Amino acid sequence: MSKCESCIVKEFNSLKSLTREELMRVSACKTGKIYKKGQVIFEEGETLNGVYCVRDGVCKLTKLSENGKDQVVKLVVKGGLLGKRSLVTEQKTNLSAVALNDMEMCFIPKSEIMADLVKNPKFTMNVLKKMANDLKDSDISLVNMAQKSVKRRMAEILIYIYDNFGTNADDYLNIVISREDYASIVGTATESAIRILSQFKKEGLISTKGKQIKIEDYGSLKWIE
Repeated sequence: MSKCESCIVKEFNSLKSLTREELMRVSACKTGKIYKKGQVIFEEGETLNGVYCVRDGVCKLTKLSENGKDQVVKLVVKGGLLGKRSLVTEQKTNLSAVALNDMEMCFIPKSEIMADLVKNPKFTMNVLKKMANDLKDSDISLVNMAQKSVKRRMAEILIYIYDNFGTNADDYLNIVISREDYASIVGTATESAIRILSQFKKEGLISTKGKQIKIEDYGSLKWIE
């Protein structure tokens, strides 16, 4: 496992604001772990004793709703830091994290990160900015849920996955998620999500092979209302 001071992943998160000496200290204390597809990284209500840095792979953050279903709140990719809010507020985490594919993570103990938050104002400000951006994204998501049609939201998540994660050698989306998760992300019933994806397929906007989805008409998908 690479050292923090030479790891390219840090450039995607707040760790880039640490000094070389601080990164070397963090690197000496971190632990690495592999999570298999579907494995739980942490569960809602847990006390997190540090932060997780995503070195490779993608995970979903979910919130348990009153009806007992998991609502997908966000997808976290390479470079993402999990657990910042729980660390700063000292509250139990209000979200669960589950690997969507095989992942490599680094865990940094709370004591190391808290020391840097106290001593390094640049790092502290960067963490606060990231948390503020997360709140902004939540506001946008809330407005989208209220004002955009389910079809539009489904089209947008397909475009988001295509733009951010790309495709494999056969042009299918690199991220394969269940129809239940698609439904959760766009805020609808699973049956409705399946129906909309089937409609997209009939219209030639996408094609499917099992759970895999291939975007056939990016332009038209982008203009769906």
